[in-house]
Amino acid sequence: FATQILWYLNKQIMNITKAQVDALNAIVTVAITKEDYSDKVEKVLADYRKNAAISGFRKGAVPMSLIQKQYGKAVLLEEVNKVLQTSLNNYLTSEKLDILGNPIPVVTESIDWDAEQFSFDFELGLAPEFSVDLSAKNSVIKYNVIADDKMLNDQVERIQKQYGKLISQAEVKADYEVRGTFTNEEQGINAPANFALDIFADKKAAKAFIGKKVGDVVTIGTKGLFDDDHKLMDYLKVGHDAVHGLDITVNFTIEEINAVEKAELNQELFDKLFGPGVIASVADLKAKIKEDAETQFAQQADQKFLNDVTDFLIDSTKFDLPATFLKKWIKTVAETPLSDEQAEEEYAKAEKGLRFQLIEGKVMAENNLQITFEDLKAHTADIIKKQMAQFGQLNPSDDEINGIVARVMSNQDEVKRLSEQVMSEKMLGLYKEKVKTKTKEVNYDQFIKEMYGE
Repeated sequence: FATQILWYLNKQIMNITKAQVDALNAIVTVAITKEDYSDKVEKVLADYRKNAAISGFRKGAVPMSLIQKQYGKAVLLEEVNKVLQTSLNNYLTSEKLDILGNPIPVVTESIDWDAEQFSFDFELGLAPEFSVDLSAKNSVIKYNVIADDKMLNDQVERIQKQYGKLISQAEVKADYEVRGTFTNEEQGINAPANFALDIFADKKAAKAFIGKKVGDVVTIGTKGLFDDDHKLMDYLKVGHDAVHGLDITVNFTIEEINAVEKAELNQELFDKLFGPGVIASVADLKAKIKEDAETQFAQQADQKFLNDVTDFLIDSTKFDLPATFLKKWIKTVAETPLSDEQAEEEYAKAEKGLRFQLIEGKVMAENNLQITFEDLKAHTADIIKKQMAQFGQLNPSDDEINGIVARVMSNQDEVKRLSEQVMSEKMLGLYKEKVKTKTKEVNYDQFIKEMYGE
């Protein structure tokens, strides 16, 4: 049986030749003879004859010459195309050709469909040969982000205010909190916010609120409003690219004015925060805040490290791509027709991603990084447990977890997304092991500035 299969595959690729244009481009020629398709054409036409309903003839008694005349050319084209695709796919698999995109048919002016032999050419874009040096000298920094004393003290005070008592006030004073909405119609800003006046680096802005009442509108400028422009993202809900040097005016409509009576740092508050007896002192509270914060910081630092190593590998791993072929291929797969200029733009957008895919594939192959079904199940179960813990379900049963995992993994889109997460974790582990970098300890504010390159 195996010999028969091999014979069949060889038969499907025996009339295919490859002409190497250069290291990244080739032309494959597929020759198809009558014996490759005639039996299939005759069978399809015979089936048509059995079911054809043509006036003047009984069903199944229509002359084959009439069937041939009416359907022969269309059936021939379809069966030749099937043989062509099967032969080409088998050839690419057999020859282990690492191609980019898909083969592009070379358009010919005309094909004589009455001939008994056909020849079709296809352009191939070939993946380049290159090596990836994970141990190469680089400027990547691995950040160790700490929760410093200032952050811990600020967080403790935030907790005291959050769990404290709000006392409604008639007008704004320096140590009060205000709740309302920032607006700027031209910029599409409509952002609810609650804050104390000490958030502003611009003292004039803070002073503008003093003495105002519910319903009043305060107009302030965004330039220099905060000690860090990134805070505009939080309070005005604008994107990162928009906040740097943002120089507009916004209106803040006051909806509430409150004095805050801070909650006492006692066992009742500690138990409310973390459960009975988990912490018993302010020192314990700060230690817990530090532990939770630095766990989150580590995840963000890992993501930056992964991104920075990726950028380093893309910049340092040099290889050419079959650019002309890929631009042509982009035009063939576009949903709407593209001009040469548009294809050029699309290629420019996609080139970095393509280079990364090739580099990632090389790293995975050379380091035998694979995703097993058990890897995927364990990763999915871990995510589910964390999500359930957020809603107070701290000890779900294995059956409960396994049932949810099975439902999640029945969704192919979810499986793809989770597989990418697992592979990112494996790549991160590999990079930590093999990419030699410097480690730098920073607080969170410093890390944010490093992350955004400022």
